Amino acid sequence: MTSSQDFLLPQPQPDQAYVEVSALEAGMIDLPFIHIVQGAGPEEVYRCPSLAFSIVHKPSGTHLVFDLGLRRDVEAYPPPVHAIIEAFPFTVPQSAEESLEAGGILPEAVQTVILSHLHHDHVGNPDAFPNATFIVGPGNRELIESGYPTDPKSAIWQSTPVERTRFLSSSDFSMSVGPFPRTYDYFGDGSLYLVDAPGHVDGHINVLARTSRDGSWIFLAGDSAHDTRLLTGEKEVAFNPDASGLLRCVHVHKDIAIEHIRRVGSLLKVPKVHVVLAHDKEWYEKNKGGGAFLPGIIPPA
Repeated sequence: MTSSQDFLLPQPQPDQAYVEVSALEAGMIDLPFIHIVQGAGPEEVYRCPSLAFSIVHKPSGTHLVFDLGLRRDVEAYPPPVHAIIEAFPFTVPQSAEESLEAGGILPEAVQTVILSHLHHDHVGNPDAFPNATFIVGPGNRELIESGYPTDPKSAIWQSTPVERTRFLSSSDFSMSVGPFPRTYDYFGDGSLYLVDAPGHVDGHINVLARTSRDGSWIFLAGDSAHDTRLLTGEKEVAFNPDASGLLRCVHVHKDIAIEHIRRVGSLLKVPKVHVVLAHDKEWYEKNKGGGAFLPGIIPPA
């Protein structure tokens, strides 16, 4: 496992650029942990957040959103997603766009939406962001173009507006930062890195961002892991037989996902680094209703 002794995060430069990150309520989803951590029982079902995040680039004022969580109008989801919803039911007391409005930001003013991946609990309602450019990881053009309804059995929905989407390529992720061999310096000033986060699904990306001038960081891990015990090594990724007897994992590429989880977990030993998972129930219970949510910000670590 990579340790904090194996790498250094980039040191701040004079007048270092940074970002401010705020959590957004974006729905609550029931996760059966038998699919999450090895050894969990069928009775272990927990209501977890599907977090989205507001990110403001301080030098320019550019406003981005990372992930959009769930959408309230369940009937809008295509039939293949409804089958998933039966196993993972959810509620949306407040959507990502409503959270932004409550925090004083109109969704139509959002310039960029970065999607960690295209699963239904992360893409929200793209129509609520009519002026935003969407950014997705490598391979997602093919996933969208072959999604529902082109493929009536696909759980990837063609809801992301292709004409306003920037499809990153593998060559964009050309920089090694900390424990991550493939990252993209989004603003070119060391304030925000998009991280190639393989394993969960093709094209999955995370965010590594500076949250102060003096060396504080936050890592937004998306679905790299669904429980912090996987990051600490206390638990292992679930790998269990389904109803037909086939072994299944919540990650498409289990071994690759485990290696990335180890890289993310190594950040826990690094001073001034804050790691947040998209479905982080412990973090949510500690912070819900507080200053980490817009209009507040997640304080620098």
